[in-house]
Amino acid sequence: MATETASKLSAPARAFVERAGKLYIGGEWVEAADGRTFDTHDPATGEVITSVAYAGAEDVDRAVRAAAAAMEGKWATLPAHQRGLLMHRLADLLEQHGDELAELEALDNGKPVGYAKLVDVRQAVAHLQYYAGWPTKIEGETIPVSWPKAFVYTRKEPVGVCGQIIPWNFPLLMAAWKIAPALAAGCTVVLKPAEQTPLTALRLAELIEEAGFPPGVVNVVTGDGATGAALVEHLGVAKIAFTGSTEVGRKIGETCGRMLKRVTLELGGKSPNIICPDADLEKAIPGSFQGIYFNTGQACNAGSRLFVHKDQFDDVVSGLAELAQQAKVGPGLEEGTQFGPVVSREQHERVLGYIESGREEGAEVVVGGGPPEGLEGGWFVAPTLFTGVRDDMRIAREEIFGPVLVAMPYDDLDEVVRRANDTEYGLAAGVWTRDVATAHTLAAKLQAGSVYVNVWGPADPAAPFGGFKASGIGREMGHANLDAYLELKTVWTSLK
Repeated sequence: MATETASKLSAPARAFVERAGKLYIGGEWVEAADGRTFDTHDPATGEVITSVAYAGAEDVDRAVRAAAAAMEGKWATLPAHQRGLLMHRLADLLEQHGDELAELEALDNGKPVGYAKLVDVRQAVAHLQYYAGWPTKIEGETIPVSWPKAFVYTRKEPVGVCGQIIPWNFPLLMAAWKIAPALAAGCTVVLKPAEQTPLTALRLAELIEEAGFPPGVVNVVTGDGATGAALVEHLGVAKIAFTGSTEVGRKIGETCGRMLKRVTLELGGKSPNIICPDADLEKAIPGSFQGIYFNTGQACNAGSRLFVHKDQFDDVVSGLAELAQQAKVGPGLEEGTQFGPVVSREQHERVLGYIESGREEGAEVVVGGGPPEGLEGGWFVAPTLFTGVRDDMRIAREEIFGPVLVAMPYDDLDEVVRRANDTEYGLAAGVWTRDVATAHTLAAKLQAGSVYVNVWGPADPAAPFGGFKASGIGREMGHANLDAYLELKTVWTSLK
C-alpha cells in the first residue's frame, strides 16, 4: 500500500490491511488451496492495496462443506432467541468499529468516508438489528382440514446452505443485506464479495468470529466470477442470492433453473425520475441531483433518466448543471470529498465509453463529460449531464452505472408514463409533485418495484426492495426476504 494512502488510515484500519488476505472457512483463516492470490486496488490512485486469496473450486467446496456441517451441528440446535442475541452482538461490533469499516470501504471502493459511515455502516447495523428480532417470530400454523381425526400443521425450516454473491458498490451493506435474513432463518452462508472490494467482507468475518457464531455458520471466499460460478453450481448449496448486473443475473438464473435451486436476484436498473409541472423545484432539483450522482452513480436504483415537463426543462437543467459544477470530486479518504472515483479501471473505461457513445449519437454534454481536471492516477469521472437525448440512444436505454444523467422534456403525463415504462428494467421510479392524486396515480402506473415520491432512494430494513421485469426476482429486506430463506413443511398426523 502506498505510503501516502497509508498515512490517511487510522491504526486499526492500517493493521487490518496488513493482515488481510486469507479465506474464512469453517472458523479458520486459510490460504487458497492452490496458493493463488489477486490484487485489490485503491480506485483513487490505481495502486495496489494488498493481495487477497483467490478461492478456486476446491476452496468453495471446503466452504460449502463447512456450512453444511454447521447446519447439522450447534447452530441447528441453538434456541431462536440465542440466534437473535448473536446477531445483536454482531450489530454492536459493527457499530463499535464503524470508523474503521468506513475507512476500509473508502479505501477499497472509493466512496467518501463520511458517506460510508453515515449510509453503509449505519444501515448495515440497522439491517442486523432488524433481522435479529425475527428468529423468535418464525411460526407455523395449525390447519383445520376436512379430513376427520387429522391434525395438520406447518413448519418453517431453514432452506439450508446459502451461496451469497454481493456487488462492489455497497460491499459491507450488501453483505448485511444478505447474511442477516439467512442467519435469522437459521441458514448457514458462504459469502463471496466482489473481487474489486473484498476488504470489508473479510473484516466482517473477523467480527462474526468475535461475536461468537459457531464455526462454519458464515464462510467468506474471495475471488472473481469463476469463484462465484463454482458456488452457484455446487450441489451442496440450496439457495443462491445475488446482487449485481442483469447480464450475470441471467446466467445465474439459468443455472439455478436447470438445477431447480432456490434463487433471488437483485439486478440492474435504468430508473425514470419524473418532475411534474407542479413540482417544488427547490426540492426536486437537489433531490434529483442526489438521485443520480450519489455513490458516484454506482447504484442499481440511480435515477438515471430524468423527465422534466417542457415548461420547467431549462430551469431544471440549469439548476442541475450548477450543482454539478460545484460538486467536489476526489479521493474517498480526503476530507470534503462529495463524490469519489468509480471502482475500477474497467468501470472507468465503461463509463467514459458511454459518454463518448452519447456524443456520437448526437446528445449534448451540458456539464462534465470526462475525468475532472487535476485528478490524475485515479478512476475519476466528473458528474455528467446530457440533453438532446432520444429514448432510443444507448445512454437512455442501457445501465451505465456511473455519474451520468440524461435529461429529457415531455408534454403530458400519459406520454411520460409510456416513455418511463419503455425499458426492460423496473427497479425504481421517482415522482416530484405537490398533488397527492398525481403522486398516487403515477405510483400505480409506473412499472417499478419501488416508487419514490418527492424523495429519492430512502431505505429501511423493514421495507421490501426489488424489481419488476429484468431488474430481478424476489425481494431484499422486510418479511418478504426472510421468507426466501425458509421452506414450508406440512405435517399430517392421524388421530385415529
